[in-house]
Amino acid sequence: MAKLAFCGTGQMGLPMATRLVAAGHDLTVWNRSAEKAKPLLGLGAKPAESPAAAARDAEAAITMLADPEAVEEVVLGPGGIAEGLPEGATLIEMSTVGPDAVRELAMRVSPRFHVIDAPVLGSIAQAEKGELKIFVGASPEEFAGWVKVLGAMGTPFHLGPLGSGASMKLVANSTLGALMTALGEALALADRLGLDQKDVFDVLVGSPIGVTARSKRNLIASGRYPPNFKLRLAVKDMDLVHDTAARLGLELRVAEAARSWFKDAAARGLGEMDYSAVVALITGAPAELPPPE
Repeated sequence: MAKLAFCGTGQMGLPMATRLVAAGHDLTVWNRSAEKAKPLLGLGAKPAESPAAAARDAEAAITMLADPEAVEEVVLGPGGIAEGLPEGATLIEMSTVGPDAVRELAMRVSPRFHVIDAPVLGSIAQAEKGELKIFVGASPEEFAGWVKVLGAMGTPFHLGPLGSGASMKLVANSTLGALMTALGEALALADRLGLDQKDVFDVLVGSPIGVTARSKRNLIASGRYPPNFKLRLAVKDMDLVHDTAARLGLELRVAEAARSWFKDAAARGLGEMDYSAVVALITGAPAELPPPE
């Protein structure tokens, strides 16, 4: 079993780290809010006061953080992973930060550490079950060396060299954002045409947009959006798609339309709700964030 550091035990990081402990790995954890890491301590994980302390003596340090700025601070800032991770160890970057940020990070820590990118696709429930899709950018040798560790959290897909995993995550996010806003516009049209929303969903769940309709049907019907994936993070992800497309000289009209909807939803106070709350904005329906359980 591997000796690992895990930094970032938020909504997704906590169940991912839990899977690593359950698989028998020696895990030291750090989170900016230490309270969020406490559930892991009862399972056998060890706490650390800083990312550097978590990474000390680790074979690999895993980061699961909100955005590129958080990754830079946790890895390269004072008390960061780079101060504690042994030379020759591996940094496994699992946040959604885009290929440019991953490659820049690798340049800044090379040749002291190896870096692989392994962002994930899936829900909190899938993270708890170890059913995430994990998009890996690494050399074949690095992928082979860490596939069992990654496999404790889901199904790893080797997409190519460093940055390929982050690139695949942008492709997936572009699709998901477009599907969710397309669903919202379809429901808005159906409402104006006088169709019952239940009947519309009954039809849509058997259509090409069925997975999205089925997974968010109950939230949309209730108008209550507990966050499985926060809308403000969807804005960040769609911004990454926008920035990358601009750098490549690509015009992504559908992705831009979806990005506009998400940004409007965040501006209207829906940022802490599930990202499917964008449908409420599109349809003009009420949306609320239920109190934590």
